[in-house]
Amino acid sequence: MTDADTSQAGRRTDAAEDPGALARRVAENVERVIVGHHDEIEHILTALLGRGHVLLEDVPGVGKTMLARAVAQSFDGTFKRVQFTPDLLPSDITGVNVFNQKTQEFDFRPGPVFANVVLGDEINRAPPKTQSSLLEAMEEGQVTVDGTTHEVPQPFTVIATQNTVEHDRTYDLPMAELDRFMKKLHLGYPEPDDESDMLERVVGNHPIEELSPVATLADLRDARDAVADITVEEPIRDYVTRLAGFTREGAELGVSPRGSIALLRAAQARAVLNGRDYVVPDDIQTEAWVVMPHRVRTGTPDRTGQDVVREALNTVAVE
Repeated sequence: MTDADTSQAGRRTDAAEDPGALARRVAENVERVIVGHHDEIEHILTALLGRGHVLLEDVPGVGKTMLARAVAQSFDGTFKRVQFTPDLLPSDITGVNVFNQKTQEFDFRPGPVFANVVLGDEINRAPPKTQSSLLEAMEEGQVTVDGTTHEVPQPFTVIATQNTVEHDRTYDLPMAELDRFMKKLHLGYPEPDDESDMLERVVGNHPIEELSPVATLADLRDARDAVADITVEEPIRDYVTRLAGFTREGAELGVSPRGSIALLRAAQARAVLNGRDYVVPDDIQTEAWVVMPHRVRTGTPDRTGQDVVREALNTVAVE
């Protein structure tokens, strides 16, 4: 780092809490509720710090919704939950204009998307038209209803869940929507000891009922600003470009430029968690496993997006 960079980092640390310390405090709070998923909790927090959205995919009952709630309740911002169903309409998410008899004008009644953290529960149960109502908010931080644009609260994060069973009762997420999720995570079943610990905790009152915020929205904004300032040197940017290029050449559909940006931002947040103010290749490689695979389509059932990412990480040299 240059002297100027060091000076800037020092001013940032003096002005606001170290974002790594903030992430660790939130992780500890979430782990009062969620057992055995430390890595996944860290991945969600790096997505929050990197201004991204998260998709949790797994079988029912492994704690996807509870994990999302625990993260949201660790901050003092607004939290809204949307239960996606086949009959859910786009206006049920974005809001609707209602005619006011007194003023003889239309008043906008915002939907649940107007919150700092939005939980889209079982998002793949709603048809694509309804799912697409999140696209503008996820990408641009705004919602347009009847030609009028409304800003969503900032910071803004969508945490969505989807189950991997009952395929005849669910809809595939459009690629345009999948690509807007920085990360796609899988929880899996807990280890026996973790499940036993979890059962002990939920006897009586569930710990989620007693979970209190441990960070403010101002803390999160400051942490995001600090993460955005993390140094990404040209060789690291080139490495990400070559990884993305490998997926495009080796698959039917590869990682988009949006995906490359998401990987860099996630790596910046990972660097913060590791106590650095600059990104190293290890940060890229750690985050690539959850940022890139869901953006890749191979065109064959014998080869998955994870296979392509594995090949990319094994083939593309760090220069």
